[in-house]
Amino acid sequence: MSKPIVGSKTMVVSPHYLASQAGNTILEKGGNAFDAAVAVSACLAVVYPHMTGLGGDSFWLTYSKKDQKVRAYNGSGRTGVNVTRDVYEGKSAIPTRGIESVITVPGMVDSWDAVLTEYGRLSLEQVLQPAIEYASKGFPFSLDQHENTVKNAEMLKGDKDTANVFLPKGKIPKVNERFVQENLATTLKELALSGRDEFYKGELAYRLISNLKDKGGKLTVEDLAHHKGEWTEPLTSTYRGYTMYQVPPNSQGFVGLMALNILENFDLTAISEGSYEYYHLLVESLKRSFQDRNNHLTDPEFYSVPIERLLSKQYAKEIAGAIQLDRTNDIKTQSVGDTAHAAVIDEEGNAVSFIQSLYFEFGSGVVAGDTGVVMQNRGSFFSLNPSDVNCLEPRKRTFHTLMPAMALRDGQPRILYGTQGGEGQPQTQTVIITRMIDYGMNPQQAISEPRFVWGRTWGQQTQQLKIEGRVSMDVIEQLSKAGHIVNKVEDFAGIMGHANAIVIDDQGFVHGGVDPRSDGAAIGR
Repeated sequence: MSKPIVGSKTMVVSPHYLASQAGNTILEKGGNAFDAAVAVSACLAVVYPHMTGLGGDSFWLTYSKKDQKVRAYNGSGRTGVNVTRDVYEGKSAIPTRGIESVITVPGMVDSWDAVLTEYGRLSLEQVLQPAIEYASKGFPFSLDQHENTVKNAEMLKGDKDTANVFLPKGKIPKVNERFVQENLATTLKELALSGRDEFYKGELAYRLISNLKDKGGKLTVEDLAHHKGEWTEPLTSTYRGYTMYQVPPNSQGFVGLMALNILENFDLTAISEGSYEYYHLLVESLKRSFQDRNNHLTDPEFYSVPIERLLSKQYAKEIAGAIQLDRTNDIKTQSVGDTAHAAVIDEEGNAVSFIQSLYFEFGSGVVAGDTGVVMQNRGSFFSLNPSDVNCLEPRKRTFHTLMPAMALRDGQPRILYGTQGGEGQPQTQTVIITRMIDYGMNPQQAISEPRFVWGRTWGQQTQQLKIEGRVSMDVIEQLSKAGHIVNKVEDFAGIMGHANAIVIDDQGFVHGGVDPRSDGAAIGR
């Protein structure tokens, strides 16, 4: 599939067709892009619950046509006040699953309120209706959720409340079987009725914390009450005449800008897209950007991230000069996570690119009792080594993989893009944006063409370059010869992430592309 969906007024893209439809419905009911984006976000928490949920975080890039300005909202949570390294005495790392990984406050519900309060036209009650309906009445169990449930079935059995939700009657639901989440529906109804503070300061907050404490959790009601996300200035750079936007640290968004700054020193149009040179240059630019990210990324309230130097064009030129076209460079990296990206543009020209996550599939694997809320395990990304920049401390936000992106030209939004995939996010973003800007591909083709993801994934010790089977053997052999540890995977591999993009052309028409590796849909009108 390489033809995009083209609309003359609006466009919604997300990794699940029901969430995209929810956003479109809100637009048809008179909501704007911000209302629709929150509806999509809430719906994804229901229909893609293995990837995202109320117990997770989110990051947003918003463009207000009225204000003619891009802003970023950091919807990531901090660790609890009682969460110190001493809690994990005797351990070399924070466990990635279970209640010990539940140490950060979920920030997503707060972000809904922030976006609606600042820019929305409709109420939280109105935009939550699609999500409530799918949670209470059920929806067709997706193939992606089925595959991830099969893969994580034993882990899901480890928590009774989790098993009750995701393994109803002790069984893995079949694809397209009706999947109902009654407790989550009740929670969403409570939020619709009472608003954001119900989650952070109300009876729901007390119930959630009580359920977690019964399982040995460290978060407190004070931690929830203390939470507040923040509007921030986005990071910017330029690439081939576009102004590129990313959210600032604690997000890894600057990696996407660094990679483009490096690649700007090469004439990509002089080489073929999909060639050895194309893949090698992208991989090497990204790996070098990862090196700086690993050394510097954490909560900027605890460490001054040297963003000005990292995004310097001169610094990028120096890095580009050190890249060898016939040889790879090796660095260390982190593990990947799973997320959900979506984007919306409305008839007025307002635009939203956002991304949300539980971190690993099903997050911590812990559901907070009868709330139906799956808690994220994002806090497990902290280091227990006090000399590491991202070491665990109370009330701290961790190094975050979430990074929605946006590109403007002549001051107007032209490209909204992003992807699921943790470590793969800056990699997939760089692939699809270069394909669109340098090679003139439409968003659907840019997303559907073969992709790669470099780095270590769970349980593996090698820095593999996983590349889809549709790439020619000649290219794969050249990459191997240059020193890349190449692992050829299936033609449309889920590990490549679930990307989405919207492109606004010179006529004002909106082109939407979604990933064939996902259950997504682009809906325009």
